[in-house]
Amino acid sequence: MLDLKMIRSNPDEVKAAIKKREMDLDAVVDEILELDEQRRKMTAETEAMKARQNAVSKQMPQIKKEGGDVNALLAEMKALSADIKERNAALSEIEAKQQDRLLSLPNMPDPDVCAGGKEQNVMVHEDGKKPEFDFTPKNHVELCESLGLIDYERGAKIAGNGSWIYRGMGSQLEWALLNFFISEHIADGYELILPPHMLGYTCGYVAGQFPKFTDEVYWIKNPTSSDDKFMLPTAETALVNLHRDEILTPDELPKKYIAYTPCYRREAGSYRTEERGMIRGHQFNKVEMVQYTTEEGSDAAFEELVAKAERLVHKLGLHYRLSKLAAGDCSFSMARTYDIEVWIPSMGIYKEVSSASNARDYQARRGNIKYRGEDGKLHFAHTLNASGLATSRVLPALVEQYQNADGSVTVPEVLRPFLGGLEVIR
Repeated sequence: MLDLKMIRSNPDEVKAAIKKREMDLDAVVDEILELDEQRRKMTAETEAMKARQNAVSKQMPQIKKEGGDVNALLAEMKALSADIKERNAALSEIEAKQQDRLLSLPNMPDPDVCAGGKEQNVMVHEDGKKPEFDFTPKNHVELCESLGLIDYERGAKIAGNGSWIYRGMGSQLEWALLNFFISEHIADGYELILPPHMLGYTCGYVAGQFPKFTDEVYWIKNPTSSDDKFMLPTAETALVNLHRDEILTPDELPKKYIAYTPCYRREAGSYRTEERGMIRGHQFNKVEMVQYTTEEGSDAAFEELVAKAERLVHKLGLHYRLSKLAAGDCSFSMARTYDIEVWIPSMGIYKEVSSASNARDYQARRGNIKYRGEDGKLHFAHTLNASGLATSRVLPALVEQYQNADGSVTVPEVLRPFLGGLEVIR
């Protein structure tokens, strides 16, 4: 959520920043300011009425003691009390409406983020060379089926389109990837969290996914109560709520967490040719990194997360590129995002396997997450996240980039310790 004081002080700057996302919310910003003026005026008037009420309440005992008539004052206080009650109700409506409008505003992109949509994304650099084959390469669906790694047909049979089953060595390869990622993060000082997969509404609200995107998650209705849950779309949704309504100390920051979870996505599954196999699905595995930092440590934390995600792909020996997203391609809550995109040879395109993002204080304002600075004052924390990594595109890239002429797949060296030293999957 954006800072209301900032909107009040720099409305034109806020409007211009949001326009970089290819969104025109000038009318919403103007309405927020109008509601804010109404709220402040009504609050001042109501407080003056309460002050009058308190003053008269203190006077009446003395007037009675002196034998004076308090009937007129009692009538005034009765009318004043009714007026205050009406004003409080009206004030609550104004505050609720203003809050609703504030929640509809996305985060402001950082000043150096390009305006426009994904066509304005900037490629920062590439790593490694695109693999070249002296034979006709297979796509990952053919490879995974021929090697018995993935069962697409039975996955669709039991769960519908956009689902698959890891089998045999495919399951072991998936688990090896997850173990590799987790071991790297733990060595870097991150705490491993295994969070619940079913979360309460507030978690989505703090992450910035609700109320705007409530229809993009899977909801679980409780038949015995109104305590509905949703399936987490990413572990970030849980991790950014760990310190909700808490005040952290500077020596606690940065806090660094990782979590392994499946991710559940309703919006997935257009099933175009380029999204065949595991490229897009309703459920996939991911290791997520999240940091809580001070404002001063925010930029350094972002660079660390980008570098960590890149290092994982580099150690796997996969060709990839790093892209800086334009404002319109950044998610609703994020001020900046870099994508690590891996090369899928059979498709001739890059696919994102990690997004590293900085929310600045946007999520912390929603979650009331603060830290006491060295100045003794309370500040909102900064929250950041990055995939480290999602496997549903890493595995297809791996089998395609490491395939051999005989249909086998060479195992990357960093994964061999997790597969009992296995060098080739045949």
